[in-house]
Amino acid sequence: MADQHPIPFHRPPIGEEEIAAVVDTLRSGWITMGPKTREFELAFAGAIGARHAIAVSSCTAALHLGLDALGLGPGDEVITSTFTFTATVATIVHVGARPVLADCTDDTLNIDPEDVRRKITPRTKAIVPVHFAGQPVAMDEIAAIAREHNLIVFEDAAHALPAAFHGRMIGTLSPLTAFSFYATKNITTGEGGMLTTDDDALADRLRPRRLHGMSKDAWRRYTAEGSWRYDVAYPGFKYNMTDINAALGLVQLKKMEQFRQARERLAACYSECFRDVPEVRVPVARPDLLHAWHLYVLRVQPSAKITRDRLIEELRQLGIGTSQHFIPIHLHSYYRDTLQLRPADFPVATAAAESSLSLPLYPDLSLSDAARVATAIRRLVQGGK
Repeated sequence: MADQHPIPFHRPPIGEEEIAAVVDTLRSGWITMGPKTREFELAFAGAIGARHAIAVSSCTAALHLGLDALGLGPGDEVITSTFTFTATVATIVHVGARPVLADCTDDTLNIDPEDVRRKITPRTKAIVPVHFAGQPVAMDEIAAIAREHNLIVFEDAAHALPAAFHGRMIGTLSPLTAFSFYATKNITTGEGGMLTTDDDALADRLRPRRLHGMSKDAWRRYTAEGSWRYDVAYPGFKYNMTDINAALGLVQLKKMEQFRQARERLAACYSECFRDVPEVRVPVARPDLLHAWHLYVLRVQPSAKITRDRLIEELRQLGIGTSQHFIPIHLHSYYRDTLQLRPADFPVATAAAESSLSLPLYPDLSLSDAARVATAIRRLVQGGK
């Protein structure tokens, strides 16, 4: 194996078109939030089918800004999945609300609607479902729970671009949705995020709050049509996107479906390679939903001749990069101690965390390299050398 090239866990698909777009923006003299950011917002809203898209500096910023604009704060409880990245939960803490964690379903590792029901109290104000790995949450069930208890739904769609639930694009189902354009995401701006909504009033709150709470179009004060006068009507945040990021995003957005199809082909290749390998469990993809295939998460079964941790290390020695999504929130010391949580409180997520690993999955990965990854895993889990 020494003569074979390494296969990283991820490689962003950046081509000459993206590089040229960024260079053109650098040469334009306008590099912070400006015309390219607005162009990206309009293009993204059109691609998703949302009325408004608000570009920000990260998905973490989108989550924090959204929770703030929805008016969530001290005394409120927000239910979300324990099987997520810390940003989903940390931003709830940042607005002063209390995160309430729900377990996930064993098939998709998405939030379990029945556990959501069990966690609702008179203080519950919102649900933040997380579309894990790119497979949409059972949004019909989440929406029904929200209607029944008069709760807000704010979707964490960091993994779910492009994805659809029964023909409706993620980003158009709920009052507010947050997306990520981090380096490993399905399209990237390097760092960046987006909020989508059809609510005009909510969009009007979000836009100034991402830039210090300054009055509308305050960024134009350095242009010929702008004015140096501005007002701060709310103590906002420094969460704006830059035109450099947006220029990259505009090119990537044009390739979004091409990238998704490449990921889907790779996922199908993996699943076929593991079809007769009972030592691993492959991810499910519901046929009635459009899966974004942000991650391909394999679960090592008890019958395997190697532990998950040892498998990761052996693959690393072979030059194959993997990752782990996620160490659930309830296993991290801050949340474990602050919220007084135990692994047994979340049996599905705890078990998944101990058995899962994410395989290389990106548009530039060849099918032959995916097959090489699968062959190595098959050999290791079956005890081969």
